[in-house]
Amino acid sequence: MIKAAIILLLVIVVWRWALGSWPWDGLFAQPGREAELARARQLLGVGRKAGREQIVAAHRRILARVHPDRGGSSEAVHEANAARDLLLAELPGGGGPGGAKGADGSGGDDAGDAGGAD
Repeated sequence: MIKAAIILLLVIVVWRWALGSWPWDGLFAQPGREAELARARQLLGVGRKAGREQIVAAHRRILARVHPDRGGSSEAVHEANAARDLLLAELPGGGGPGGAKGADGSGGDDAGDAGGAD
């Protein structure tokens, strides 16, 4: 009995090493859009309830690691950008890369101070 458990454990570890996924991952596969969202969340390291600020902060952390100027690849940057865009689009109200605020988080109003001193 113990021999069978050890053999099973070794098979599972070899499976993970050789294929890069656990044997039971296929059992819980999510169809279509949900699978894309799950992959985006995993890539950025955020949970299902992550808000805009958490998604943007996670995206910045990932870019700091995978940017070509830091030894990463442009493909990894594109994947991180796509994950961010997908998750922001799923937020209530649409979000989008710029969301209700500007891309820099300034609120989107670049007109300056309308009531400035003369």
